[in-house]
Amino acid sequence: MTDGTTTLGQPDPMHGQVPRATPIGALPMTLSARRPRYAVMQECLRLQSEAPARTKVQRFWGTDPVVPAARSWLKGAMGERRVAAELDRLGPAFTVLHAVPVGSGSTDIDHLVIGPTGVFSVNTKNHSGHRVFVGGGAFMVGGKKTSHMSAAQSEGRRATRLLSDAAGGPILVQPLLVVAAERITFGKKRAPVVVLTPEQVRPWIAGLERAHSDEAVRYLSMLAEDRGTWHATAVVLDDTLRLEQRFDRLLREIADARTRRRRAALAVVLGAVTLPAAGLMALSGLVTILVGS
Repeated sequence: MTDGTTTLGQPDPMHGQVPRATPIGALPMTLSARRPRYAVMQECLRLQSEAPARTKVQRFWGTDPVVPAARSWLKGAMGERRVAAELDRLGPAFTVLHAVPVGSGSTDIDHLVIGPTGVFSVNTKNHSGHRVFVGGGAFMVGGKKTSHMSAAQSEGRRATRLLSDAAGGPILVQPLLVVAAERITFGKKRAPVVVLTPEQVRPWIAGLERAHSDEAVRYLSMLAEDRGTWHATAVVLDDTLRLEQRFDRLLREIADARTRRRRAALAVVLGAVTLPAAGLMALSGLVTILVGS
């Protein structure tokens, strides 16, 4: 196209094939109903189920219900929910999919965005309370190296290949890293993947120049919503609602435990203040009795 936008629906000159279409009367499985953080919720709850339940005493005193092995998954789930909320505000011109399953296992893309400004695979990282450094291919958290940058690049390449195969022509999927952190410092060398905060991702995507026509966006969205575009198993009935309910129940348990710990801490503080006074009153009463007698 002379205007730099992509329009689909014609045979691609490089591939010599027409993009596939859904057969008439078929009911394709759609990923549009899949909620964010599905995979991380699933793993978090799996690890929780393997741990022994809290005792009555532990529940009374507000012991943290989250087992150590599940804490990083819980933190990741909360980070994905925050980014999902931002992406869902992009508006009707964009299609936003969450927890898109890829390959043949349990790997997924946190968020996939299809719109007039392009197609984006969004990888979220929740490093709240930590300082992050980004420079060149380096992504460091608290001074320690991570594989976040290379993983995001690999995810983008894989998504590009799968979506291009489904569309019958080259479709670029640009990887993004969306990071929640205490502070992000950028080095002099430009990173190969765009790194944004949760607050920056929506205006950044919406502010880019148009890359696809409205027709192309509709077609790419249809392909992206088809699980078979991404995963070897085209049809899997995920019980999303039940998983959401179990995860929400865990969040309520966490909130209840936090409230109980605060009450217990307040009781200790009040006890430390009131017991000496009570002791003095008791002693004063005893003295009064003795003197009076």
